Amino acid sequence: MAFFSRSGNPFTLFPFRFLFLLLTTMNIVEASSEPCSADTGPVIPTTRLVKFLQTLQETSLKTFGPNNFDPKMYVDLSLKSNISTTIDAFDKLPRNATGAISAQDLSKFIDDYFDGAGNDLVYADPPDFVPEPEGFLPKVENSQVRAWALEVHSLWKNLSRKLSDSVLNRPEFHTLLPLPGSVVIPGSRFREVYYWDSYWVIRGLMASKMYDTAKSIVTNLISFIDTYGYVLNGARAYYTNRSQPPLLSAMIHEIYKRTGDLELVRKALPALLKEYQFWNTGIHSVTIQDSQASSHKLSRYYAMWNKPRPEATTLDKAWASKLLNDSEKQHFYREVASTAESGWDFSTRWMRNTSDITTLATTSILPVDLNIFVLRMELDIAFFAKVVGDNETAESFLEASQTRKQAINSVFWNEEKGQWLDYWLDNGATFEECQAWQASNQNHRAYASNYLPLWIDLFNSGLATWLRNLKFNPVFKIRSGTMGILRILLVCTDTCLVKKVKKSLERSGLVCAVGIATSLINSRNQWDYPNGWAPLQHMIIEGLLRSGSKEARAMAEDIAVRWIRTNYVAYKKTGAMHEKYDVEKCGDFGGGGEYIPQTGFGWSNGVVLALLEEFGWPRDLKIDCQ
Repeated sequence: MAFFSRSGNPFTLFPFRFLFLLLTTMNIVEASSEPCSADTGPVIPTTRLVKFLQTLQETSLKTFGPNNFDPKMYVDLSLKSNISTTIDAFDKLPRNATGAISAQDLSKFIDDYFDGAGNDLVYADPPDFVPEPEGFLPKVENSQVRAWALEVHSLWKNLSRKLSDSVLNRPEFHTLLPLPGSVVIPGSRFREVYYWDSYWVIRGLMASKMYDTAKSIVTNLISFIDTYGYVLNGARAYYTNRSQPPLLSAMIHEIYKRTGDLELVRKALPALLKEYQFWNTGIHSVTIQDSQASSHKLSRYYAMWNKPRPEATTLDKAWASKLLNDSEKQHFYREVASTAESGWDFSTRWMRNTSDITTLATTSILPVDLNIFVLRMELDIAFFAKVVGDNETAESFLEASQTRKQAINSVFWNEEKGQWLDYWLDNGATFEECQAWQASNQNHRAYASNYLPLWIDLFNSGLATWLRNLKFNPVFKIRSGTMGILRILLVCTDTCLVKKVKKSLERSGLVCAVGIATSLINSRNQWDYPNGWAPLQHMIIEGLLRSGSKEARAMAEDIAVRWIRTNYVAYKKTGAMHEKYDVEKCGDFGGGGEYIPQTGFGWSNGVVLALLEEFGWPRDLKIDCQ
């Protein structure tokens, strides 16, 4: 497969590599050559500041107690003095006979030596924001809904940030990573830009006509690839050991569809090729041999970390306390970080025992959704390469997408259930081994992710559009008559598939009163029942909508109406958009998980605006709970 060189990439807008080398020589970053740990996987080095803030986090829990304790707040603090001076002052704090520090002394120390969490970003006024953009949501006829949509649109101003001068002038004082452009944050405790959140933020920004703000987000994410070789989970030093679901190409595709910005595509393509390698080589790549002895390469989540997550050190250590030895704990910590890389942190989806968090086994699972996202990346790269005239790369990635589609159907598809099911790898197998496919290794539990392949046109009758584009691709010389027959055959085939999957979704129990539940297991983990999440609603709705089935399109609209309605009612009750919602109760936000429910909220705002742009809201359709 042809790949671009990384040399000469115009998106290298900030001297990150120089900065990392400088911090290393100053003994601020503790350098490492990605050593293999006791659990045999790679570990990315962290910084001296992050390590100290973890100590401060643990000390604060002991001193202040668990009430209203958020461990992430402590690793988001910024130094007022250099790290050595701060550590020396901490070591000199008076302690009692048990080594405890008084609440008064610790509070004064934090006030004296740190700026507050979130002070490293300041509010930014987006230059492309207007209170009511021209052509905003033309299908929304209901005055109540339009007024609310404009309020949601105005939240982009509340969530827009730029780096403080201190981050640029003294980066070693902060866990926030320097970025070349302004950002849109999710909200509340999530004070920095996040990877997969940004796709749905951008979908909302497209509805709000804020194209420059969207391009700035993409610029920041590409800068991560230039520095690290992959997009980080988020813009903090403690997130450098993992990524998140890879949706950068999809973000760029959405912007290109609206703006036709060819220069953006040219600048982004080399970075996308590098990210593609990250997800398709080494620890992220696994080969499965099917029953016909055909080998299939698929991707998995695998964090480069085997210690407690800095942003949740106290929680991870508490979970691991019942494990017997350091080796077991290291393995568990890697599974925790890998689950965070999936975006679904946490869910019974990743557990061998659904009632025991220490049985997380994310690195032993081939996830349906990750491979759908990588397939989307392959299709996007093929499209971008075609746009810039690189036919060789376009052809190789079109072939790669067909190969992955076959792998997805061979490994994940379950004909009896009409779903694509996650696949469990054999215990003890290494990523270098080719494993034989076994039907018993499919995870038969119901999760919303089982239906996400519908989001990709190769799995619904949106394939007709894809083929129409392919016809004009100079790489493929297909006679028009042959193309017509192929289109008819494939659309018929895919329509039947969509109908089968739609029936499976209807019977799954996942479609609830006001949206699609993440799972059927009420585990009190946030990526389980009864929580519904905006990204999952959106991808399934969009997949059903683009299909050739009238019944599927009707189902998409019905789910969209329910989801919009619960977002509206919750907003009217609480004055905020929420991170997640209870799909059984109209107007109730979700709960569970390792932190209190959050508001803001980037991807919820984006999905509501995208759905209103697509479906509108009739003048006489009530928006209140019915």
